[in-house]
Amino acid sequence: MLNKLIKDYSCPQKPEVRIRVGRFAGFVGIFSNLFLFVVKLTIGILTGAISIIADSLNNLSDCGSNILTVVGYTISGKPADKDHPYGHARMEYLCSLFISMIISFLGFEMLVTSIEKIIANEPSDGAELPLIIIMASTIIVKALIAVFYRKLGKHISSDALKASAIDSIGDVIATSAVVVGMILSEYASLPFDIDAVIGILVAIYIIIMGIKLVIESSSTLIGKAPDPEFTHSMIEKIKSYEGVLGIHDLVIHSYGANRYFASVHVEVDADAEIMHSHDLMDIIEADFLKDGINLVIHMDPISVSDSETNEVRARCLEMISGISAEYSQPMSMHDFRIVKGITHTNVLFDVSITDDFPLKNKEISELLSVKIKEINPLYNLVLTIDRDYFSERYGE
Repeated sequence: MLNKLIKDYSCPQKPEVRIRVGRFAGFVGIFSNLFLFVVKLTIGILTGAISIIADSLNNLSDCGSNILTVVGYTISGKPADKDHPYGHARMEYLCSLFISMIISFLGFEMLVTSIEKIIANEPSDGAELPLIIIMASTIIVKALIAVFYRKLGKHISSDALKASAIDSIGDVIATSAVVVGMILSEYASLPFDIDAVIGILVAIYIIIMGIKLVIESSSTLIGKAPDPEFTHSMIEKIKSYEGVLGIHDLVIHSYGANRYFASVHVEVDADAEIMHSHDLMDIIEADFLKDGINLVIHMDPISVSDSETNEVRARCLEMISGISAEYSQPMSMHDFRIVKGITHTNVLFDVSITDDFPLKNKEISELLSVKIKEINPLYNLVLTIDRDYFSERYGE
């Protein structure tokens, strides 16, 4: 059915298909949540139940979220221009942040209203059976919406739609609590106003969901670390090319879903023909561009034919592995080379560690300097330390 409603639905890797799916999901959400809002608000007004009115406002906020989703996917699909050379895809994240703030505000307003009702000790009128049945039927509608969002979110790998699916499941739980409150108000004698209590619970749930979404949206906009699985797939693909000896300093920037700009240092044999190595870098960049990843490669020539260099490199790798194991923290080495002199020989390399590493840069440098001297007293360490967010990824 979706193949008939959405053009090229079976090709989710295409940016234009992703936009069509996102907007379609948004429009379905707008109409369904608007319908639920009207139904619940009507029941809430008829019964005077604050929990039902609060639940209807939750659907209204979802409707507003869907409107922003449509706007976000529409703007994110605009091509790059002079003022936005990386495109507009991050608008999807910005809309998500606005939606999260609205949800949090509405939840706070509901919480205040429910608390005021408890203080005023204003009992709610019970709901008749037909209204309870109608309210219960909205749970089925919301459950179907959750399944719908989950299917589309998985199809186009959209975190926004997957989050909407989770939000809809939460709404199912919240509405179920409201229905239980309606039944208890009508058929049970309780010493407190169950409607106001459930209103507080629903409001707290909405606030928690809103805050979580704010944190998630803000983290994406600030620039959270890329997905480890995606990073490892890039690493393995680059290392699979014949002539690539190693890689390091991979940096990935996301400018929206499936829109990546990256840079990396690739090590090649220093004795190889430079034009051949340069051609290899061009091939790798072109292959990644086919997958929508704009990759820029810095070529690092390293010596692999000098016996002394190879021996010292192997000893240094053992040192790095030993220190990594001792402190239970990842550490990798790259850009290794030695420069021989008359009075001493400089041993130069970089190490990558995370911010969680317990030693300071100076302590690491002093530790490795001592170990280098143990190999040969004439060796002088020239060390560069990179504080990397994911240093174990290179696989050295």
